[in-house]
Amino acid sequence: MFLLPGRNALFRGHRDSPWHIDTQVGKTMSGSTRRGFIAGTAALGGAALIGSPATAEVTSKEGARESAVILPGDARYEDLVLRRTSERFFPRPELFRLPTTTEQVLRAVDGAVRAGKRVTVRSGGHCYENFVGDGAEVIIDLSAMRQVTFDRHRNAFMIEPGASLWTVFERLYLGWGVTIPGGQCGGVAAGGHIQGGGYGALSRQFGSVVDYLYAVEVVVVDRSGRARVVVATREPGDKNRDLWWAHTGGGGGNFGVVTRYWMRTPGAPGNDPARLLPKPPAETLGATIVWSWHDVTEESFHRLLRNYGEWHERNSAPDSRYTSLFSLLLLARRDNGADPGALAMVTSMDGSPPDADQLLSDYLAEVTDSVPGAITVQPPHRLPWLAGVKAGSLDQAEESGMFKAKAAYLRKRFTDQQIGTAYTYLTSTDHDNERAVLLLVSYGGKVNTVAPDATAMPQRDSIMKAIYTVTWTDPNGEQANLDWIRRWYSAMYQDTGGVPVPNSANDGSYINYPDLDTTDPQWNKSGVPWHTLYYKGNYRKLQQVKVRWDPRDVFHHAMSIKLPPH
Repeated sequence: MFLLPGRNALFRGHRDSPWHIDTQVGKTMSGSTRRGFIAGTAALGGAALIGSPATAEVTSKEGARESAVILPGDARYEDLVLRRTSERFFPRPELFRLPTTTEQVLRAVDGAVRAGKRVTVRSGGHCYENFVGDGAEVIIDLSAMRQVTFDRHRNAFMIEPGASLWTVFERLYLGWGVTIPGGQCGGVAAGGHIQGGGYGALSRQFGSVVDYLYAVEVVVVDRSGRARVVVATREPGDKNRDLWWAHTGGGGGNFGVVTRYWMRTPGAPGNDPARLLPKPPAETLGATIVWSWHDVTEESFHRLLRNYGEWHERNSAPDSRYTSLFSLLLLARRDNGADPGALAMVTSMDGSPPDADQLLSDYLAEVTDSVPGAITVQPPHRLPWLAGVKAGSLDQAEESGMFKAKAAYLRKRFTDQQIGTAYTYLTSTDHDNERAVLLLVSYGGKVNTVAPDATAMPQRDSIMKAIYTVTWTDPNGEQANLDWIRRWYSAMYQDTGGVPVPNSANDGSYINYPDLDTTDPQWNKSGVPWHTLYYKGNYRKLQQVKVRWDPRDVFHHAMSIKLPPH
């Protein structure tokens, strides 16, 4: 997922980064607000833990060492409570499990189920809602499972769920010269990112992350309550293929615990690892432009968003010359103080083609046409690919904060009415929130070459993503900020009941950006259920997979796949 996408690569204050933003918008980059700017356990074993110390190393009857158990009272417990991005939520289970192997995960799940404990799973800790902590008695934390290797037996790259995206990029690229088109938020872990679909700066050129998913290893629980390990592949003859399909965009916490992913380009011949995943550009070409709110009028704001949206309407086909171009238009709410802040556009593309400079120049000219006040704070410049990823990658601390996020897929640019609504909320003085942002993200390209039902992620003809965030630092301001962003989002989609109902202009939302408000008829007045916004026609099949692989609904949360009525 880009953590709000990528999810926050914009705010790394590194001068060599293609995502660096000059000090003119530095006020929008404080540690407490970065996250909003771009702002997805234990086998209790009966008496095994009775009278145990705060930390326990549980041993099975067979004598095999099991995963560490961290209980309240252990100093590490509080660190695990805080190992999450959203500072609105404080998961406090009876205990945490920290497995390092699939066998340890199996035992942890089996023991928790036998003990009647509610078990949830966490990899990177970046979920936008409280799906991991809400009601959890046992949390399986997969952060210690972070291997990235080439598996010659399956002729595919193996990635464990706790590996951060930065670790994945670094090991794939330095080891074999390949990558996956994931987000640039370095702290996001592969676990949730891949299950939700996964996208990033290379997705227009190479597609979604799940388009490269070859297989998954999952700990599931059968109808009798027994945990077991299943491997499911995309091979047409695989009897478990439906479980693989459910992990190509079905989202985390639905079917079991994924302990390994295998990635390989569909149809890639041979067994040379260097040819089994995409090769990223040798170098990136990027530029950053800002507009001070001092110089932005309602007319120029409209023109900027129209230019940006219409450019993407013209240049997001799979065969476009611009499939390697990835751009983020960051529209921060105008500050009421002496310095009102700024808008910014950060762009990066493949710098290798001989006409790359001209393509970038033409793009910048088209988007800024008749939009006065543009300041080029970082002129076109080149970086080696991995250096650019590292410079723009945020760590966990830089991503954290109290925030609320909402999102939508766009098949067309915003209407003039929507642009007017965005301007009204971004310049309003009726609510003194600390920071709010509307982010428009390049999308489309090769993502849109895949059929909507080929993966569980059905949105396959969009050209942009829109992300709405609000952040705050005072816990007492939570309700006021939630109410404000709910009103804004509802106003943006007032013609479709307050949510982006799939139609000719919208295409629902992305499950790695879950929004519980879509389940609430107070905010979703469309009559369209939340799961249609995220899964569209694929939801019924996901329910069938749920019946087969998680018939006891062991893995569930507020927006999980529901078992169909009997």
